[in-house]
Amino acid sequence: MTQAKNGDTVRINYTGRLVDGTQFDSSGSEPLQFTLGEGQVIPGLETHVEGMEVGTKSTVTVPADAAYGPHRPEAVVTVDRASVPQNIKVDVGTQLQARTREGRAMQVTVVGVDDSSVKLDGNHPLAGKDLVFDVELVEIVQAA
Repeated sequence: MTQAKNGDTVRINYTGRLVDGTQFDSSGSEPLQFTLGEGQVIPGLETHVEGMEVGTKSTVTVPADAAYGPHRPEAVVTVDRASVPQNIKVDVGTQLQARTREGRAMQVTVVGVDDSSVKLDGNHPLAGKDLVFDVELVEIVQAA
């Protein structure tokens, strides 16, 4: 049987969940297609798929460092409420787009609000979390 290798374009069915069982993502009705070695999916998932054979199913726990990295406290900042336009909803959990000092766009999540300030978290929502994936290699679309 042919094993998936670096450079192959593959299609997988997957379900991603936290270690407590909470599902955060899945391939749904269409398999996810990506090329191994191109960094299109998190490193731990990519490493796991490499070497799988078509039709195989498996479960892997990807540690935070091989997923979205550790939660970085320096990515959490508090800004004056007045610096956020009044027409923008700033409830806890709201995701916003902000600009860095260099002008680069980035996603942030509102993690705290009071009358005078808004606390924003620039970490990926899954940063610092170990992730569990149920994976099935459906097809090797194009071998390298």
